[in-house]
Amino acid sequence: MEIKTDWNEVLTEQFQQTYFKYLIKNVKERYEQEIVYPPYSEIFNAFNQTSFSETKVVILGQDPYHGEGQANGLSFSVHKDQALPPSLKNIFKELESDYGCYSSHGDLTHWANQGVLLLNTSLTVKEGEANAHRSLRWDLFTTSVIKTVSEKKDHVVFVLWGKQAYKNKALIDERHTIVHAPHPSPLSAYRGFFGSKPFSQVNDALLKNGQAPVNWCY
Repeated sequence: MEIKTDWNEVLTEQFQQTYFKYLIKNVKERYEQEIVYPPYSEIFNAFNQTSFSETKVVILGQDPYHGEGQANGLSFSVHKDQALPPSLKNIFKELESDYGCYSSHGDLTHWANQGVLLLNTSLTVKEGEANAHRSLRWDLFTTSVIKTVSEKKDHVVFVLWGKQAYKNKALIDERHTIVHAPHPSPLSAYRGFFGSKPFSQVNDALLKNGQAPVNWCY
């Protein structure tokens, strides 16, 4: 479990904080005591797949999938051999409507490698229990990541799906772009996620600020 990109330098101050040392200590204990996802080596996968310097889009999720073999450290993403979870199915339905393409697997590494930081609010979860590690206070760390991107980068597009993600709007400077819609889960997708065209919204904002669009199709 380590960060191998420039995030390591960018977040040095956070790593030295008492809360972070306590967090990592508790996380290690959870992996020893219970079944936890993603695999220990993939906890910081989002930061290893998308460097700070390359980050131009942030898609904020809640916590990793809690089913066996699903989570791979990227928000909304699963390993290639896994069936698509309901939220990801709806994301791909909207992608098909927006751009006319659809993927046969749910590994979003292709997005991450184009500067899309796929960040969950909590980076670990107990098997079978959504939000089980919320009490570990991963949010103290991930909130600092959002603040850091907001303060040190220009013209980043933040994709905030659902009420929980949208609460982070207050952390984001107005020079950035926020793309907001209901969460893609089956419980809320029909309340406005479908038809919101988030992918073209992101690319329009990137092009407006002279950045290369994301190739969402693969």
